[in-house]
Amino acid sequence: MKAIVLRNFGGPEVLHLEDAPTPEPVQSEILIKVRSVSVNRTLDCTVRAGDYPVQIQMPHVLGVDPAGEVVEIGAGVEKFAIGDRVATISIMPCLKCRQCLKGLEANCLASKHIGLHRWGGYAEYVAVPERNAFRIADNLSFADGTVITRHFPMAFNLLSSKTTIKPGEWVLVMGAAGALGSCCVQVAKMSGAKVIPAAGADDRVALAMEYGADFGVNYRTQDLAAEVMKLTDNDGVDVVCENIADPMLWPGAFNSLAIGGRLVTAGAHGGGMVNLDVKRLYLRRQSILGAAGTNPPDVERALDAARAGKIRAMNYRALPLGAAAEAHRIVERNQIAGKLILDPTLE
Repeated sequence: MKAIVLRNFGGPEVLHLEDAPTPEPVQSEILIKVRSVSVNRTLDCTVRAGDYPVQIQMPHVLGVDPAGEVVEIGAGVEKFAIGDRVATISIMPCLKCRQCLKGLEANCLASKHIGLHRWGGYAEYVAVPERNAFRIADNLSFADGTVITRHFPMAFNLLSSKTTIKPGEWVLVMGAAGALGSCCVQVAKMSGAKVIPAAGADDRVALAMEYGADFGVNYRTQDLAAEVMKLTDNDGVDVVCENIADPMLWPGAFNSLAIGGRLVTAGAHGGGMVNLDVKRLYLRRQSILGAAGTNPPDVERALDAARAGKIRAMNYRALPLGAAAEAHRIVERNQIAGKLILDPTLE
């Protein structure tokens, strides 16, 4: 098969299209003919650069969320047949720890990942454990399947599992035009919330509004907390959903919380170290919740909602597999609003 093989860390130029052995599915695995896989800033670009805190064994093939058609099944596979259309998730939990036994696989600290600990989907074919694959409806494209399973399960984990949004509550979504943020806007609206998307440019605020939000704020040019208080009759929002952890943006988000409000956070792309006003946290009876990863029930919820038309995949652009290096450059330069997809079937 053809695959983008990583043999050493470095810039995008280290990504080469090569001939590689087609994987064979072993016990409880399926072989997928890849039709789409997304390019991600952290789990692809950062890994390629050698800056991700996971030991990568070379040679390596990136790609954490391939979708495509099942072309071969290993022994013991029960859920799938040849010809099934599937999307995948990357996390491979240990299934033995306390968190896994409680059904909270996203909290497994011993988990492995497709595209990190084993070859991923930057290839014509990928073998994955049966439990990592999920059927996608005929009314969804393979790229839809990739985009939906990549970020929507996390959005459901944040806003439906970690903190349950009630109809009529106010929700502030930080980085609302980003891949995860746009999903959180839709999940919050689907839950009946009034949603304020916040982003760092007017065009990105406008993009977030297209996903059904109610009001928008540019946190680079406006006083975020002041705008939120104005919109909520000086009460603040019930939930802040943030995945930036930028020390310059954190105070505005935190100070936007209502009494008894919840801030749920995933990721730390803005640095991760922030100042916390514990006195305000205490006096206003607020809570801060951390969440990471994907639980299988959240994947099913996301795909069901997409099939029913309640949510939609964010905008994406598809490039051929051989354009992986250029795709990494585009992502690192922030030259695309939405997701970038590699499709090995494109010329």
